[in-house]
Amino acid sequence: MNIILIDDHALFRIGLEGILERRGITVIASIGDGEEGISLTQEMKPDIVLLDMRMPVLSGTQVLKKMRDLGIEIPIAVLTTSNEETDLIESLRNGAQGYLLKDMDPDDLISALHDIIRGKTVVAPELTTVLAKVVQQGSHLSDKKEDPFAELTPRELEILCHVADGQSNKVIAKNLGISDGTVKLHVKAILRKLDVHSRVEAAVIAVEQRLCDNMKNVQS
Repeated sequence: MNIILIDDHALFRIGLEGILERRGITVIASIGDGEEGISLTQEMKPDIVLLDMRMPVLSGTQVLKKMRDLGIEIPIAVLTTSNEETDLIESLRNGAQGYLLKDMDPDDLISALHDIIRGKTVVAPELTTVLAKVVQQGSHLSDKKEDPFAELTPRELEILCHVADGQSNKVIAKNLGISDGTVKLHVKAILRKLDVHSRVEAAVIAVEQRLCDNMKNVQS
């Protein structure tokens, strides 16, 4: 696994580099500047980017948004000390595939990085209750258009409700009697039409807008 580390604290970077490299992960770049991190990510194409949240000039969220706006699809994990709900949701909304805390056990960090590369969205265990609360109750951070689901087909709406219920592609495919590949294509279309970067973001929007409640009312 090749990784780029972007964090403005040099001592932390040096320590983390050692931890990662002792576990067989190659740190191909380690920098404290967000703009340089964006350029190196485009140039070196790592397997994953590990990004600090609190940085001068460009914050981690700004770096993340710039990378996604530039079409960089490399997995990005935020590694931070912040357990604030707003930071977690803003990171996921801007395309982070992971939100991890700096005090986590090194082996858990390595496991999380491997899961993220395999396509999972990973949130630090301490924050799962925060995420669950947001998904269940809705966040007030949404700035999406009034009807974000207008472009979705009936099948895509149905699949989005399963995603919002926390189901994996495999489970959705089994429930609907279709293939995993078909579900994956639908999910990609849903993310594109909603203009989001992860299924967690899509699920939050669906809950905020009470999509699945509305669909149940229509069906009943």
